[in-house]
Amino acid sequence: QVHLVESGGGLVQAGGSLRLSCAASGIIFSRNDMAWYRQAPGKQRTFITRISSSGFTLYDASVKGRFTISRDNAKNTVYLQMNSLKPEDTAVYYCNTLPNSREWGQGTQVTVSS
Repeated sequence: QVHLVESGGGLVQAGGSLRLSCAASGIIFSRNDMAWYRQAPGKQRTFITRISSSGFTLYDASVKGRFTISRDNAKNTVYLQMNSLKPEDTAVYYCNTLPNSREWGQGTQVTVSS
């Protein structure tokens, strides 16, 4: 029912930037809070940022000041602008609704080289 498709990942050098996209369907997008998560190799998936239906944002300290979450309700899409990337940002990045849907997407791989 809920379908989430992440895209935009890739390999970048430390200090570089990427913009991730998450297209959502099967929900009334504008009514849902949305969030980004990441899972580094050998680690659990962790929350990094959220945006409410009204545009309120919250960031984990590990990304605050470097990452920006935004949404385009007309496109049913949430974005994650990532600047000043560090090797420790290397992970698979996922989006989801809040509360979470059990149907996670495939994620998109971000690799930051030193």
